[in-house]
Amino acid sequence: MKTQAGAQEDGAMSQTEVEGMNELRGKVAIVTGGASGIGRAAVELFASEAAVVIAADIRDEAGQQLADEIGARGGTCTYIHTDVSSESEMAAVTEFALAQFGRLDVMFNNAGIEGEQAPIADATLENWERVIDVNLKSVFLGSKYAVKAMLRTGSGSIVNNASVAGLVGFEGISPYCASKGGIIQLTRAVALEYAKHGIRANCLCPGVIETPMIERFTGGDSAARAGLAGMEPMGRLGQPSEVAELALFLASDRSSFITGAIVPVDGGLVAR
Repeated sequence: MKTQAGAQEDGAMSQTEVEGMNELRGKVAIVTGGASGIGRAAVELFASEAAVVIAADIRDEAGQQLADEIGARGGTCTYIHTDVSSESEMAAVTEFALAQFGRLDVMFNNAGIEGEQAPIADATLENWERVIDVNLKSVFLGSKYAVKAMLRTGSGSIVNNASVAGLVGFEGISPYCASKGGIIQLTRAVALEYAKHGIRANCLCPGVIETPMIERFTGGDSAARAGLAGMEPMGRLGQPSEVAELALFLASDRSSFITGAIVPVDGGLVAR
């Protein structure tokens, strides 16, 4: 499934051009998990900064609606149904970018799941494999095919979304912690492999961000939500837009001398 909305004709000032600074003008970006949470915020922000954005997700209704909304505002967004744990589908979304737009400049490997909560003695292999597939395997595949595309132009930025759970441990979510730690090390390796090829790779480590994942994690319990907010030195949950702003910086040419960086966006959580 895909829906594409095009920008206005030349000479017409779109709303996105008025709102943004055109940080990504001329760039083509893929955002996995782009239909909700941090991914959605990044898709909206990248489009407002004049990027051509491909939102890859399995939430078809939400993804199509997002593409339509961005198109109505004068931006350019295509939604493509993508299972990020499937090599063929990750290859296909990258090939779509090349076939439709002739290049790929930004890959934001954002998709992820929290999995089941259980101490490791009670954890299932099925949950481990699912979390690793969606969270870590997807970043491997996204990076692999993004690099292949970016080598054609000799430039590009890969931004991976890990977590503070890749930097410090949390009880009851060992597969999630392992997957996020793996993303951090994968990012460093890719950054070194392609530093001389004009391709950068950096990693975000969000703290407790107000997304649907947090709602699932807390089961909607207000006390649990308050407890998570209390973990943050700033005393509040982060917003998806606050993470998207850092993703934009790392995607843009303003971060041209930054690669292999692991950057917390966590309200000071890992500074404790």
